[in-house]
Amino acid sequence: MKVDVLLGLQWGDEGKGKVVDVLTPRYDVVARFQGGPNAGHTLEFEGKKYVLRSIPSGIFQHGQINIIGNGVVLDPVLFRQEAEELEKSGVDLRSILRISKKAHLITPTHRLLDAANEKAKGGKKIGTTGKGIGPTYTDKISRNGLRLGDVYHNFNEKYATLRSLHLARLATLDANPGDELAELESKWMDAIEYIKTYQIVDSEHLVNTLLAEGKSVLCEGAQGTLLDIDFGSYPFVTSSNTISSGACSGLGVAPNKIGEVFGIFKAYCTRVGSGPFPTELFDETGKTIRDLGHEYGAVTGRERRCGWIDLVALRYAIMLNGVTQLIMMKSDVLDGFDEIKACVAYKINGEETRQFPYSIEEEIEPVYVTLPGWKTDMTRMQSEEEFPTQFKAYIEFLERELSTPITIVSIGPDRKQTIVRK
Repeated sequence: MKVDVLLGLQWGDEGKGKVVDVLTPRYDVVARFQGGPNAGHTLEFEGKKYVLRSIPSGIFQHGQINIIGNGVVLDPVLFRQEAEELEKSGVDLRSILRISKKAHLITPTHRLLDAANEKAKGGKKIGTTGKGIGPTYTDKISRNGLRLGDVYHNFNEKYATLRSLHLARLATLDANPGDELAELESKWMDAIEYIKTYQIVDSEHLVNTLLAEGKSVLCEGAQGTLLDIDFGSYPFVTSSNTISSGACSGLGVAPNKIGEVFGIFKAYCTRVGSGPFPTELFDETGKTIRDLGHEYGAVTGRERRCGWIDLVALRYAIMLNGVTQLIMMKSDVLDGFDEIKACVAYKINGEETRQFPYSIEEEIEPVYVTLPGWKTDMTRMQSEEEFPTQFKAYIEFLERELSTPITIVSIGPDRKQTIVRK
């Protein structure tokens, strides 16, 4: 068996949580392979709304195994809050969730460092969520990190060493945690005891054993391709590999075990926080898209910047990930527009290119194609046969430009508002 990978192709917030929830009935296992509680995967069904930060989005279906992989960074306090909310809603989480021993832990001082580092940048802030993700991955790469499996191996000594290192760094940034740290640590240590009540496993062995047994596995990514640490709009990126190869390192799966790659994108484009955004709209159209799409961060509540779809960036993301199937989200947000624009090329220093450049911080003029809007409420439609002609033309246009089939179209936030195309 091979694993299928599902990930975002833009700057995150594409709607991955809903799609994982919709696809989960096809799979025996759902595994998260990177990111941390800066993710906010939103699911809506039966009149309720759930936001998942660290726990995979497959937990609401039919008892499939869900795995938090080694590539994830985990905050025990936030995990506990999330898990207890799910348990209150009736999810038997302990029976279906497995957590990798090799997942790195976000400590209280990681969060303090995140805030201090961002403050020190002044006007050059990255726009992090302040959850301690960056400092945790920094410690991982510098070989100072604390892993979940360490709770069984000289944990207090390892924690004290890391804590001292962080306090020294905070002092150089003129950040004195004071009494705040003691309170944070008390909650954190209690949460460590809570997390120990779950099944903490060698997830790389578990995933490969399940594959050998013929089980189907869906790998769930967080954030989006354009936030990848290597290939995103650096330095305004996240701290992990968000592309499909991240599933290999984040779960211990060999490259030849990758099967289908589902790439998710919105019918338009959004971005949260700082960083370049070539197709961003600063006018009433951008505000209208934000309001209709409820474009506010699921974790932070921050307004998302909105713009027309960027096909230069999408082609790049499809190439990097080896996408085999596209999934278009939030088509319904554009239901009322007279015209829809799509960026098909960039003009840089007077020269037109269809390739994503080394840096998009320089002056880029998007080259747009204008298509007629469909002016139809699609939210109650049950099949693609009901799609208006102009919307079908929009899909066909995108498939030609992207050379990849669009197999699923979302026409609303609920899991029922999902059209699987024939």
